[in-house]
Amino acid sequence: MISMNICVFASSSDAVSPDYFDAARDLGRLMGERGYTLIYGGTNVGLMGEVAVSVQNNGGKVIGVIPWFLKDEGISNSSADQLIVTEDMYERKRIMEDLSDAFFALPGGFGTLEEIFEVLTLKQLKRHNKPIIFYNTKGFYDILFEFFDRIYEEKFAKSAYKETYYVTSDPQDALSYLENYSPTKIPDKWFR
Repeated sequence: MISMNICVFASSSDAVSPDYFDAARDLGRLMGERGYTLIYGGTNVGLMGEVAVSVQNNGGKVIGVIPWFLKDEGISNSSADQLIVTEDMYERKRIMEDLSDAFFALPGGFGTLEEIFEVLTLKQLKRHNKPIIFYNTKGFYDILFEFFDRIYEEKFAKSAYKETYYVTSDPQDALSYLENYSPTKIPDKWFR
């Protein structure tokens, strides 16, 4: 099995349905069993913390990247194999993006959306060609994809960009896609 660094963006809320925690745990277990390294936001709360614990409990490595002001909140993962403390959120994202071979979006709030949109935008602009996977537990992202369809219909983005990300609710399918990924042919962004 090829060693891989997988970045996971996910909720930091402990208040979400247990179904989301189960799905995060399943993904983390499969990543750990394959010996993958998790790159993530470095906290011990919410789905972020659940994935990290599951990866480590199943043989994988965990690298957390957290800004100092969140570390000072007492929510950093002291059990991570490596914890990188950054000056701000911008540096955090840059390091996570640089260290990662692939990106996953688990269900999450504004921060998760902001992070996954940045890597989608960078892929659209041909700054990387890494796999992007939406782990769509309980159809969480269905409404977002309806909105994406509106973006394509109204020509705010080319419909070919549907090929720049993959959507699944099955962790086995997600990792299968990742392990068989071949870089996407990305068209130029601009309608001319």
